[in-house]
Amino acid sequence: MPEMPQLDLRPAADRMARLLVGVPDDALERPTPCPDLRLIDLIGHVGGFALAFTAAARKDLGPLTSQPPAPGPVELEPGWRSRVGDDLAALAAAWEAPDAWEGMTQAGGVDLPGAVAGRVVLDELVVHGWDIATTTCQIYDCDEASLREVEGMVRQFRAGSDGEVPGLFGPVVPVADDAPALHQVLGLTGRDPGWSPPR
Repeated sequence: MPEMPQLDLRPAADRMARLLVGVPDDALERPTPCPDLRLIDLIGHVGGFALAFTAAARKDLGPLTSQPPAPGPVELEPGWRSRVGDDLAALAAAWEAPDAWEGMTQAGGVDLPGAVAGRVVLDELVVHGWDIATTTCQIYDCDEASLREVEGMVRQFRAGSDGEVPGLFGPVVPVADDAPALHQVLGLTGRDPGWSPPR
């Protein structure tokens, strides 16, 4: 496998934090592009993976990294935007350390190379950033370099399959070959780029 360079995750983490600040309180019960997840559930997932992948970057393996997120109802306390924003900043800072990208680590109970885990973080930030922006009718602006990194990672996990990848992606949604890079990535992750929240 060719060596995978370290990535700068701070722009994606900062963008996610800004999107969370723009979430109206009355939008939390809305459905999202993620099947069976309300916006409040998706935000809970973002907060959870920020903690888990910060621990993974630091090789601080334990309860945060040894099991997948526990299902169940999500409650967001007053000030959750600041809390999750701080956790996203800590996530980006942890992945600035070169040794975060070296050797093996663990997330969701799965052992994986640090360089792969860092790309999973980028995928989560980019794709769920679009989920949240679209659900709350915010503008979503992602750089093409990040989109291409995410596209490469998703294709690697798919290994040529267009069907569901359990726990990761739904079946591929076909998009035009000349579609924007964002739409191509969304289709690969099983999302309809034309999705919009119910009125």
